[in-house]
Parts: sequence; C-alpha cells; structure tokens
Amino acid sequence: MLAKFGAYFITHSNAVLTDAAESIVNVLASSFAFYSIYLATLPKDENHPYGHGKVEFFSAFVEGVLIGIAGLIIIFKSSYDLIFPREIAQLFEGAVIIGATGIVNLLVGYYLINVGKKHRSLTLEADGKHLLTDAVTSAGLVIGLLLIKMTSLNWLDSVISILLGIYIVYNGYKLTRKSVGGLMDESNVELVKTIVGILQDNRQDAWIDVHNLRAQQYGADLHIDCHITLPWYYDLNKVHTEISDIDKMINGNAERTTELFIHADPCLPECCNYCKLQNCPVRQEAFHREIPWTVENATKNKKHFQ
Repeated sequence: MLAKFGAYFITHSNAVLTDAAESIVNVLASSFAFYSIYLATLPKDENHPYGHGKVEFFSAFVEGVLIGIAGLIIIFKSSYDLIFPREIAQLFEGAVIIGATGIVNLLVGYYLINVGKKHRSLTLEADGKHLLTDAVTSAGLVIGLLLIKMTSLNWLDSVISILLGIYIVYNGYKLTRKSVGGLMDESNVELVKTIVGILQDNRQDAWIDVHNLRAQQYGADLHIDCHITLPWYYDLNKVHTEISDIDKMINGNAERTTELFIHADPCLPECCNYCKLQNCPVRQEAFHREIPWTVENATKNKKHFQ
C-alpha cells in the first residue's frame, strides 16, 4: 500500500491512485479476515451450538462490500478527472513500482487460495482472490502507464482507471453474492451431490431410501440432516447401529469433519418393490429394481416410489 501511494505521489496518476486506494481495502479486509479466522477456530459453546464458522461468510461479505465501494469511488474520481485532467509525470518509475507490488500480490494471493481450499476456509480463499484481483489490475495498470508514456495521451489515465474500477466492482459483487448465499444457507448443489454419491456408492440393503437431505457449511465443518427409511420392525438398538454406520461411512469418505442428524422412517408396503433386503419377514411384494439415489430424489421430502 505504501509503495503504491509512493508511486502516486511521484506520478500524480489517477490510475495509480486507483490501485493505491484498493490497497487500503486490502489492509482493512485482511485485518477483519484475520479476526474472523480466529473466531472460526473457537469451539462450540452454549450460545453457538453449531460453532463460530459462519463468521467466515460475514467476513467475505464485508470484504466484497469494501471492494465494491472502493471501485465506485475510483469510477467517480476518475470520471471527474477525465473532465478536469491534471498533469502526470514519471510514468516509467511508477510502472516499475506498481509491477513489483503486483507480483507480490500474485504470489501471496495464490498461496492464500491454496491454503483456503486445503482447510476449507472461505475467508482465506476470498482474501486470496482479492489479492489476485489486485494483481490483475496492477498488470493492466502497468500496460496502461507504458501506453500513456509512449502515446502522450494523458486522458487514457482516467479511462484506464474507470475500466479498472468497473472490474473491481464486478469482483466485489461476485464475492458478496457468494457470501450472502452462505449466510442464507443457499443450497450447495456440488456439496449435496458429493454426499449423495458417497451414500449411493456405500449403500446397504437395509437402507431402503434416503430423502429430505440438506447440507449446511459452518466454517470448515459440514452439518447434514436427512431421513433414512429402514425396515419398520427394527428395534431401537438396530436402528441406532445402522445410523452410526452411516455416520462413520460419511466421515470416513468426506474430505472434512461432518456432523449428521439422521431421522429414521419406517418402511411402507409401497417400498417393497425397490427394497433389496434379503429374507424380509414382512415383504408384501417382490423386489423389482433398485432406485439410484440422486440429488433430485434424495433432497425431496418423501419416500421413493416407482
């Protein structure tokens, strides 16, 4: 940030000021991200029975809003200077400084994204993507500064700044949209597809069907609730054993810690035609065919019928 403001003071370039202003957002957003990651690591307590992981969505939301505000300010400031231009100088020196900061942001951004994916941290991924956005704008800015120096068309300074501002606003919107979806428990189709795939690949004959499946993410942890249809004559100990087996199977195959809340439903005569359970003492209809579990039928709140 200090390097970019130094570049602005020697060039008086609007476009350089644009990049420097976004760096203020970087510092503020990273500070908030640091605190939110600390909160996300706190254990569950009486007031937060699901843990503190959702603060990461709020952190990403704040970062997205700050990015968007910075972009809008840049657009308005550059539009004003396009009408009332000012003298700019030492563009080559400014381009060198901006280019160096862009390389640093590029490396740190990729590092944060990789660590964020490894630990399932939305905050780290958001901060890394923010820095990558900054690196892209810096690269465009370097090209713009060199173009202005070669052509002496100073009005390009404000035009480039406006274009960068629009790009920054767009990235702020994408980040905010993702965080709002997480805060409102928006369905994560890919996540549900993964869980349904694990259940389908490891299904047992007694697990007649799985329905009303929902998944929520709290920080790095997952919370899944669903209904499973079991033979109606199973006693409570047998039902508990089957549900425990599902819990162990999910946590043994999923890539992160998963907490399951499973509601057991008794089977109905209509289930017999797709139930594979051998030697069932209450079967009223022969097995016809298995119904594969998919996102479509596993998420509906009703038993599977042919």
